[in-house]
Amino acid sequence: AEVQAVFGKDPRVYSVMTKEFIGDGEGNVKALVTQDVEITPQGPRAIEGSEREWPCDLCVLSMGFLSPEAYIVEELGLDVDQRNNIHAVYGDFRTSLEGVFAGGDCRRGQSLVVWAINEGRGVAESCNEYLVKKKQEETLSAQSTGAFANLSSISPKI
Repeated sequence: AEVQAVFGKDPRVYSVMTKEFIGDGEGNVKALVTQDVEITPQGPRAIEGSEREWPCDLCVLSMGFLSPEAYIVEELGLDVDQRNNIHAVYGDFRTSLEGVFAGGDCRRGQSLVVWAINEGRGVAESCNEYLVKKKQEETLSAQSTGAFANLSSISPKI
């Protein structure tokens, strides 16, 4: 009822596909071109002459799928769960390959965008912790391999 009062009609639009993103020439989106579709047994069919341009300054893509692309999982040799999602424990997000993290739909399966946002933040935090620890280990390793780190290589005859 409130939406009706504000917009004069329900602002939600269904059976529409995005055909094109229009940029402003500086790498920002400024509009979308959409086209109405008819749902048929063979899938969506575009309705000719129904194209519209919508002003837009932010576009959030929310696309469901059954599981991540198999070639990525296979190429990296990642472990998957029973639904072929990338195996990574919630809250940690590390996969079976060191330095590779997974979150959102590729880890938990198709879900709400708020979960993807939450897990994206968690993955970023886990990645940061991993990189900080890796940097500390490299720094310690570099310190222990300085000029006097391996004195056993010096001949005892000297």
